[in-house]
Amino acid sequence: MARERKFTTEELYKTTEELLLTHHYEGFQFSLVADHLRVSRGAIYKYFENKEELITEYMLFKMEQFLQELKEIYSIEGFHSQFDFLLNLMFKNPELYQLIEIGKRVPVHINEKVKENMEKLESYHIEMYRYVEGLIESGKSEQQFNPNIPEPVILGYIFQSVAIPNHFGIPHDKWVQSIKEIICHGIFKDL
Repeated sequence: MARERKFTTEELYKTTEELLLTHHYEGFQFSLVADHLRVSRGAIYKYFENKEELITEYMLFKMEQFLQELKEIYSIEGFHSQFDFLLNLMFKNPELYQLIEIGKRVPVHINEKVKENMEKLESYHIEMYRYVEGLIESGKSEQQFNPNIPEPVILGYIFQSVAIPNHFGIPHDKWVQSIKEIICHGIFKDL
């Protein structure tokens, strides 16, 4: 019997991300992962009972990476620099929004591990929002935001901007800069 090829966690998560973004939750299967890694499905089952465990473990990994980077916001001086950092970080990870949406499809009660992972993911989402809420509160106290717009609307608008599809292939830098401009100044030219 031939020895099973080994794969790293990094290879597994990279493959998981690619396949989730291509096939979404419904089309994601261990057989696809195994084919991409050139291993048997059994090699994947050694570590994960089902696809939901793998997906949620990957999502925890991805959110932990994002939160680690987001913590750097506290080392940045000034509201505008912090805001710029946040938007750059979000657009550096545009797949995060898609993955969060895919994660909403994962049934929570598949098994105890999936349930625990989903609870932890929810706590990470809350932690992410708290960072941004702190930034928004700072901006409001410095009178950088329109006081007539409720904070949840500002928060939602910022996070939803990542999901705007770039159907026309505008270069990434110009795309990000344009969205920043809309968030900060609106779509109307100065009168």
